[in-house]
This record gives sequence, C-alpha cells and structure tokens, in this order.
Amino acid sequence: MRSLPLADPGTPDTRSAIRYLWWLASRQSRTIGLGMFFGITWMLVGALIPMVIGKAIDAGITTKDTSALARWAGAFLLLGLVQAGSGIMRHRNAVFNWMSANFRTVQAVVRHANRLGATLPKRMATGEVVAIGAADTSHIGNALDITARGSAAIVSLVTVTVILLTASVKLGLVVLLGVPVQMAVVSLLIKPLHRRQQAYRDQQGALTGRAVDIVAGLRVLRGIGGEQVFAERYRTQSQQLREAGVRAARIDSLLESIQVLMPGLFLALVTWLGARLAVAGEIRPGELASFYGYAAFLVMPMRTLAEMLEKMTRGHVSAGRVLQVLRLEPEITAPASPLPLPEHGTLVDVKSGLSLRPGVLTVLAADRPEDAIEIADRLGRYAEGEVTLGGVPLAAATRDDVRARILVADNNARLFSGPLREELDPTGTAGDEQIMSALRTASAEEVIDALPDGLGAFVAERGREFSGGQQQRLRLARALLADPPILIMVEPTSAVDAHTEARIARRIGPARQGRTTLLAGTSPLLLDQADHVAFVEDGKVVAEGTHRDLLATEPRYRAVVTRSVDA
Repeated sequence: MRSLPLADPGTPDTRSAIRYLWWLASRQSRTIGLGMFFGITWMLVGALIPMVIGKAIDAGITTKDTSALARWAGAFLLLGLVQAGSGIMRHRNAVFNWMSANFRTVQAVVRHANRLGATLPKRMATGEVVAIGAADTSHIGNALDITARGSAAIVSLVTVTVILLTASVKLGLVVLLGVPVQMAVVSLLIKPLHRRQQAYRDQQGALTGRAVDIVAGLRVLRGIGGEQVFAERYRTQSQQLREAGVRAARIDSLLESIQVLMPGLFLALVTWLGARLAVAGEIRPGELASFYGYAAFLVMPMRTLAEMLEKMTRGHVSAGRVLQVLRLEPEITAPASPLPLPEHGTLVDVKSGLSLRPGVLTVLAADRPEDAIEIADRLGRYAEGEVTLGGVPLAAATRDDVRARILVADNNARLFSGPLREELDPTGTAGDEQIMSALRTASAEEVIDALPDGLGAFVAERGREFSGGQQQRLRLARALLADPPILIMVEPTSAVDAHTEARIARRIGPARQGRTTLLAGTSPLLLDQADHVAFVEDGKVVAEGTHRDLLATEPRYRAVVTRSVDA
C-alpha cells in the first residue's frame, strides 16, 4: 500500500480524491483499456449504422439496385454482429472494473484497519466505517465502470459530428454546438449536487453510528428505561437524513430530467432541419433517414456523458471518505530496528510499578476500574508506556512479537458469527478434549449442553442468542484456549453469579499453571485464589501481598474490596 496517493492528514481535498481514483485505475489499467476499446467499438458501430441504412436507401431502394441493396444489407448484418460481440466484451470488462475497484478499496480499508488496530475506533465512529463498506466502495466502482461507456460517448460524438459536417454544414454545426450547450447545463448542477451529496453522506455516517450504538447497548437501554429516549433521537436524526436525501434527490432528479429533455429537443431539432433540407432538395431521402438515425443515436452518448459526470461526482465524494480512513496513522508505530522478546521473564509496567512474575497468578485490584484498564492496555501495548519483558522494552519489539507473547482479553471482545468450535478455536489446532477443558474452566459446560448441535452450533452475530454471562464465559474459554505465555484479563467474571464466579476462580489457577496470568478485578472470590495481589490507587501500586494479608494490614484495600467505608 506504499503507492497509495495519501496526502497530509485532515480533510480530503479534490486532488487527493482524484489521485486515489487514478491510483485505482492504474492498478487495473489493462481491463480499463479493454473496456474502453470495446466500448468505443460498440458505440462507434452504432454510429455507423444510420449511414449504412441511408446508403442502402439511396443506392439500393431508390435506384432498385438489388445487388447494391444486398451489399449494404450485408454490411448492416456485419455491423450488427460486431456491435453485439463488442457490447458483450465491453460489459464484461466494465463489470470487472466495477468489482475490482470496489474490492480493492475494501481490501485497502480492511488492511489499513488491521494496521491501525485500537487506533481506529478512537479516531472514527463505527457507523462511518460501516457506511464506507455499504455505499462508498460501490460509488468508487461506478466511477471506473463508466469509463468504458464515457470514452465511447466522446469518440462517437466526434465521429457523428464529422459525418454530419461532411454531409451538411448546418446539421454538423447544430451537433457541434448542441453538445457543449447540454454539457454546460449539466455542469451547472454538478457543484450543488456534489455539495448536497457530501452533506447527505456525512449525516448517513452519523446515523449509522447511532444505530450501531443503540443495537450494541439495547439491553442496557431497556434496563434503565432509556429505549424510548434514544428511539426519539434516532427518529429525529433519521428525518434529518431523509430531508438531506430529498435535497440531494431534487438536484439528481433535475439532472435526470435534463438527460432526457436536452437530447429529446436535440433530436427534434435535427429531424426538423433534416426534413427542411430534404424538401428543399439539398439532401437525398437516404441522407434524411441517416440524419434521423444520427439524431436518435446521439441521445445515448449525450445521456452517457451526463451519467459519467454524475458517477464521477459520487465517486469523488466517496474517495474522499475512504481517504479519511487511509490517512489515519496508528498511535503505536513499529521500531526501525526491532529487538526479539525473551520467551520468559518478568513483565514490568514502570508507570504503575506493577511487576508480573513468571508463572504467577496475579490479581490487580484498583480503586478506579479505569486505572486497571489503562495498565492492561500498556502491558499489551495497546497504549504507549514504558513496559519491559525480561528487561527488553515492548516498544523495541514488533507488534506481532508482542501479540505472540501477551494476550489482553477484556469485555469489549466480540463473538463473531460462525460455528461455535471455530469461534472458540480460530486456529483449529485444539481437539475436543482441550476445548471442553477450557469450557469447564470457564464454567460454560451447560452453555454447550443447551445447544442442540453442541460445538457445531452456529453463533449469530455478536453472539446475541447468549446472555451476557454466557457470552463472557465463552470469551473466557476462547482466551484460555489461546494459551498465551502471558494472559491479561479485565473483569473476566463481572457478568456471572457468585456460585459460577467461585468455580471459575478455583479453576483458573490450575488451568494456567506455569504461565503468567493477570486478572483485573476487585471480587473477593478472585482475590482469594490469587498467588499475588497488587493494589493500585491513583494509577500506582501502593500495596502487594496475599488477599488475606492485605485485608488485615491495608485499610484502603479493605475499603475497596469489601465496599465499606471504614478506611
């Protein structure tokens, strides 16, 4: 992706969007060239058919020359076959160009989103990214699709103009002046259409983001009685989007009507002038038929040019949106000369003073939950911080090396759609016994037992068929199956009942024996099973020891864990 035409971060400008479209075109120049060649052949043949008909009338029908009529009829048949064949190839290459530009853009966005990692949701709303995949990629594909017919329209207009100028200067001048007039009228609508489409696209992304937020938090909204409030807000914003769409549609409908009206008037004018010339004896009957055919034919290239301007405008707006994603830079960059991380060692967060000893089950109890999340993000290198593993800074290692040794699992993790076995074991390396062992550790056996197909059951999007506690236990089982050297879990039992939490707390230690594990939470059930407890206040480790020792000696810890105020 180094060759992507990305400018400085900020609002995409016209040149950047055009450069992006040009970059896409250069990646598929062969099929675009073939599409234009077959498109020009297809439409140019259509432009020659009226001339063949006129010659057949003048040389064959008027003079009653059967052989001449047969020759021109054969020429007409040949042109028809060439037009059919070139039309098929033109359409094939145009569809390929549309799909290629569409999916190249999808690949570029997805690849860059993977590189951005945790930076993307911080910088751009989920709805905006969804809208890019739902609409913008298709508009970019349309901008390259129209090149086949757009180039053909230009060539055919030039060809017909030359033919008409040769036969009649008046009719040639009408065509020569009529096309620019239509293009000038259409161009007057392009700028307001561009502006209104941009406003509509902005509101569409915002509304999609709100819809994503509502769906994700629907259970919470129902629990606090806020469902109706958010529904009203969504309805209001939806009406604003509808109004923006209507404003854009007014210009669009006017553009569509002009695409019909202007060629229709042009057709009537050329036909009227041709009839007058035929009555005056300046042209023959066959030439009159040809002129009418040219006028009827010109409706298609003139409409195609207007369509090309419209699709290029939409593609330009969409390319600007795509560039907003591609211009984002990850907060954490790879080092120029990476160092390898050791297989084992103490993981140290210098800012908080937390040290995770190898093979020890540590529980981090913080007076503020956000402090525990920040520490977990630094330990997993999702945020910048001075963190070392065995004395080697994580900042000096590659992201892949860090991810291979440290796994951070929090409650924002998703359950994706697909078979449950693949959801729990994405790599496909674990056997049934290993999967069931992880499920037992997570106390999720009854979740599997309740499914008719067991591990083969299909998981819906976000695992919506499971309760919050069931989802959390399945995510815990997935993290345990990954079996990383260092596993960091934030509030892994916050959504389960006390009996289930007690079982999980007893089983995690033996399941992770010999490997480093950090649990962030203040549940006494988890803390009592820990080998080591670190108490964090204001982002710093202020006390360490066992759960029972800290209860006896540290009143601040006791206040946080027991929810009391005796401190």
